[in-house]
Parts: sequence; C-alpha cells; structure tokens
Amino acid sequence: MVQLLEEALGVSPPAGFPDHPHRGFETVTYMLQGGVTHQDFAGHNAGEVQWMTAGRGIVHSEMPAGIGPNTGLQLWINLSSKDKMIEPKYQELLNSDIPSATKDGVEVRIIAGEAMGVHSPVYTRTPTMYLDFTLKPNTQYNQKIPESYNAFVYILQGEGVFGIEKSSPASAHHILVLSPGDGLSVWNKSSGPLRFVLVGGLPLNEPVVQRGPFVMNTQAEINKAMEDYYYGKNGFEMAKNWRSK
Repeated sequence: MVQLLEEALGVSPPAGFPDHPHRGFETVTYMLQGGVTHQDFAGHNAGEVQWMTAGRGIVHSEMPAGIGPNTGLQLWINLSSKDKMIEPKYQELLNSDIPSATKDGVEVRIIAGEAMGVHSPVYTRTPTMYLDFTLKPNTQYNQKIPESYNAFVYILQGEGVFGIEKSSPASAHHILVLSPGDGLSVWNKSSGPLRFVLVGGLPLNEPVVQRGPFVMNTQAEINKAMEDYYYGKNGFEMAKNWRSK
C-alpha cells in the first residue's frame, strides 16, 4: 500500500518542489513546522494536512511558505487498479482541525484511522491508519492495529522501546517495520519526549510499477502516463497552459 515516506520538506526559499505531475496514487503531506504553499492546475490550496488523490492526473507545485524552517512528512499511498484513473480529489485539514486525544501522558493526533476512541474525518480508499504520537518520559502505550494491516513506525524525536520491553531503544529518524498481525507496544524510558508516527494499511496485493511521479500496475501504463503528460491528454489537459505563480 505505502510506496514512500519522506521527511523531505525541511526546506526554505528558494528551494522547494516546482511544477510536477502525478498519476496513480495519493500523496499525504503533513506539516510539522512552518508551511507549504500548494498550487495546482485545478486551483486548490492546502492546510497542515493535505490528502491529495492524484488519480488520473494532476500537476502541482509545493513551495516553502516562509523563510524559517518548513518541516513535514510526505507519504505516498498506492491506489488500487480500479481507482488509478479516478478524478483527482483533495481532503485538507488545518492544524486546529486535526483530531487529537490525550491519556496518561500520551498524546495522539489522528491523521487517518482511529486511536483512543477518536476517529479522523479523512476518507481513505484503502483502509489506512496514520497516527502521530507524543509520549512524555516514563510512559507506556499500546495501540491496536488490524491483523490484516502492514504497518511501520517512523521516529521523529527522542528515543523509545518498541515491541517488547526488553528490546533495545530506537532513536529519531529510524523506521521500524512491524510484523503482520502485531499491535504496537511502546515505552518511553528516557528523560525527554518521544514522538513518532504510526502508519499502517491494508495491502493491495497488486503489481506495482513506478517511474518518477507515476505509480501504475504495468510498464505499459507507465508509458501511457508519460505520453499523456507530454501531450496534455487523458487527465493532463489543463497542464498545457498552466504554470504556478
């Protein structure tokens, strides 16, 4: 299901991601600090969370919104073969609209899915969970994960023990892949906060062929996506005369 997770938005002007196309998957941009100015040929903007379904085609730009550090995560989520050519769609949340919950020194922000009885309003075509946890020192938490999901943890800040209490601690900027059917148990035994994201979803079990900004099921579909973008057709018609400002 998940194609890519990047902590690659730690940029300041004039750096950024100018006009570029996508087809066949979804991008989830989650800003941790600062912001990104998003423009596309359909006239959409973005909040701190943007769940963009590229579908049959979109051309957009993502540029830092201010001079200071602009840090975030971008997750690529594959679409099933039946959804790869749907019309582009957007779901956007401002920082103040992201659901959250707190219990016993553990805070979670729910980008997608459910935690502590709180549900995200984001609709996911493929069943998906995307949770941002912060644990105070000397706290512990257990999060249920559906047995059918694949899941992983990406540590943003601090150091934690994951899986079983006797495991060695893992630190920031490491990814931990969970075994199928496992829930998540985590302990923060350090003197500082632990922050990580938990991402999981139902596997599509379909072939994946990716080239640059296109994710399809076959090489022939990739070739077609490149041709459609070049000639401005089959979803890329508006790209012919559009440039970001």
